[in-house]
Amino acid sequence: MTTLYKLVLPEHLNQYGFLFGGNLLKWIDEAGWMAASLDFPGHHFVTVALDKVEFRKGAQGGNVLRFDLVRQRIGTTSVTYLASVTRRNIETGDDEEIFATHITFVNVDEHGAKCPIRKPETQDAT
Repeated sequence: MTTLYKLVLPEHLNQYGFLFGGNLLKWIDEAGWMAASLDFPGHHFVTVALDKVEFRKGAQGGNVLRFDLVRQRIGTTSVTYLASVTRRNIETGDDEEIFATHITFVNVDEHGAKCPIRKPETQDAT
């Protein structure tokens, strides 16, 4: 599992004081790419899919978001992670999941064509 954190700042908010959904999706994409790149050094991953986009709860300025990425499946050329986002209120310490999706990346060569993922012998699918 890979875990990353992001602080929600004023520039991430809409006119009502809540996090723009596009910022959250960008951060999930970045966190997922980092997880895949750390799991498979030397590969060149591009995002191909998010299975569902449903914002369950909002986030506001000052919230700390935790991004947990758990590898779910390794295919011939692709890898899929479960990405979940938890909001922490720094005043109360309360955590609440606000978003979850599966994100899939494909490994590409220098021309952008799909190419196989090299699976290290010690790598497992969990």
